[in-house]
Amino acid sequence: MRALAFLALLVALPALAAEPSASMSGTDMGAQLSKLLLGLLLVVGLIFLLAWLLRRVQQMNPRGTQVIKLVSSQALGPRERLVLVQVGSEQVLIGLSAGRITPLHVLKEPVHLPDSEPANPEFAQRLMELLGKDHKDKP
Repeated sequence: MRALAFLALLVALPALAAEPSASMSGTDMGAQLSKLLLGLLLVVGLIFLLAWLLRRVQQMNPRGTQVIKLVSSQALGPRERLVLVQVGSEQVLIGLSAGRITPLHVLKEPVHLPDSEPANPEFAQRLMELLGKDHKDKP
C-alpha cells in the first residue's frame, strides 16, 4: 500500500508543482491527492477484475474438446519442424519454417502413438549412478 501511495505522489508531484503554491491550501492538495489515489486504485482494481474474468471465460471452454489436435512434432533445425496434426479422423503432416506453413502429406491411415513410452532403462540406470556419486562426494 505504501508503494501505491508513493507512486501516486510521484505522479502527482509534476501536476502540483505546475500550480501556484500561494493559492493552494493543505486541504486542496489533500483532496487532489486522494482523488488521484482513488483513480489509481480504481484502474488497478479494474485490471485485476478483467484478468479474473479472462481466466473464468477461458475455463468455460475446455481445451480437450478441440477438433484440431497436435499428434507429434519433430524439430529439423533451429526454425524448421515437422508437425503431425489430427483434424477429426484425418491426419496431416505439416512443414513449418520461418514465415511459412506447408501441408506435406495427408495420411491415409492415422498413426497411433503409444500412450506413454517407457524411459530408456540404460539412461535411467546411468542417471542413478551419477546421482549416487554426487551424494557420496558430499559430506
